[in-house]
Amino acid sequence: MVVCCWLLALTTNLKSEMNSNRLPFPLNPRLQKLRSKLLNDPYYRLQSTEEIAIAVSLGIRIDANQATVDDWLRLPGLSIHQARSLVELSDSGVKFYCIEDIAAALSISLQRLKSLEIILDFSYYDDDSVNNITYKINPNTATVESLVKIPFIELSIAQAVIENRQSAGPYRDLVDFQRRLNLSGDILAQLMYYLRF
Repeated sequence: MVVCCWLLALTTNLKSEMNSNRLPFPLNPRLQKLRSKLLNDPYYRLQSTEEIAIAVSLGIRIDANQATVDDWLRLPGLSIHQARSLVELSDSGVKFYCIEDIAAALSISLQRLKSLEIILDFSYYDDDSVNNITYKINPNTATVESLVKIPFIELSIAQAVIENRQSAGPYRDLVDFQRRLNLSGDILAQLMYYLRF
């Protein structure tokens, strides 16, 4: 009962303090290390409600209607099968409007998912904007063949993406991608609509 009340208080305080990007509790060394992991590893899998609260305070959110399998797998308690099911449903046109929709889609109790609600965004998209979304490619898993299908990427750039990834590891985000490939702002402005990290 005490833990449940603490989590409820944490969630309530967190929602009011999210705009200030600070936690409602001090970070001990263990939590500072976790904060660093969250900021530097986009695939870090959250382990607890406490970690979810820290992620939210850092601005990490997951759009339930645009989430990838990797996004869903960041959340504690979700299997790869469940993550794939949610992505397939979303890709087929199912729209998630609330946490209850996610619970129904997975045929699991709402109580089991309630702790995930603070990190999930349920954004709404009209049919025209959803139909105009361009397929995005993850440069950390893409092949040269898939990269050259992106407008503005020539064969030489596609090869450089692969070579840099193999020598220096995965790209963390769009900024890291630009810095490592030494791309101009104009080129990046055109590419950013086709890339997902």
